[in-house]
Amino acid sequence: MKRNVYPLEVLLWSIAFPGFGQILNKMYLKGAFFIVLEFVINVNANLNMNILYSFQGKTTQAIEVTNYEWAMFYPCVYLFAIYESYLCALERSGQQARKYLSLPFVSGAYFSTVGVIFSNLGGIPFPPTFVAIFGIVLGVGVGSLVRTLLIRYV
Repeated sequence: MKRNVYPLEVLLWSIAFPGFGQILNKMYLKGAFFIVLEFVINVNANLNMNILYSFQGKTTQAIEVTNYEWAMFYPCVYLFAIYESYLCALERSGQQARKYLSLPFVSGAYFSTVGVIFSNLGGIPFPPTFVAIFGIVLGVGVGSLVRTLLIRYV
């Protein structure tokens, strides 16, 4: 039975967990690679405890449990897995990848990584998970704006 590919569905599953989008695209080895990579980074960065403490409002504990040397890898791997699965889903569904499609993803990865770096500076403590999420949202917005300007004026 042939299954249709829906790029939005692949995008949303990949956002839920890196590697799931690749599995939906029938790229099982690549999907397994991203799942294992996510697991290794997550465990070494102690991200689950970071997320738990961040959502519980325990900012100090969230900062203390996080291994920032590993946490800085997560945004780039996460957003690349999302971008790659979405791009493949577009191609598999016969759609043309739009011009400068990678810019929102790349910008989201950059902004989120910078957010991770600066999330434990002190001052007014802000939960590290929220800083990274805000970085993704801000980065995707900036990347989308730059993409729009490039399409319009270049």
